[in-house]
Amino acid sequence: MAMDAPEVDMTPMIDCVFQLITFFMLVINFESTQADERVKLPESEIAKPPKVKREDEVTINVGFIRNADGSKRVKDPLVFLPGEDVSISQMTPRIKKDLQMYKLQHPGDGIKTTIKLRSDSEVPIGAIQDLIKLYQEEGYEKFALQAMEEAPKE
Repeated sequence: MAMDAPEVDMTPMIDCVFQLITFFMLVINFESTQADERVKLPESEIAKPPKVKREDEVTINVGFIRNADGSKRVKDPLVFLPGEDVSISQMTPRIKKDLQMYKLQHPGDGIKTTIKLRSDSEVPIGAIQDLIKLYQEEGYEKFALQAMEEAPKE
């Protein structure tokens, strides 16, 4: 008389695995808070990601508020901050506030933060230079400009 091997019901384990996968997909952060979809990056053949991740980096998104058809609703570029959009000329108080927070967290250190600028391709270079100048006036020295790597031509 042969005994049948007991069968194991795998359904509860598969359910748990799918729930864990769903949980981690919802919780994981793909740096979406740093990249603003309103910014259309310029394309560049030489745009390459940094070989080593920067230690301390702040991402600043600069662009335009657009209508559904893609046309600009405002003529001057804006800095897209969490919860608000600010013109470049109004950034000085925000930069000073961020610098105070940095100095509280890093007493005695110089400013080691890299300012990564993600700018819409239609933002005039002069506006980006003005923004960099505002940061430099507060003591920031490291800047990185982000562009989209040009798609290969077929």
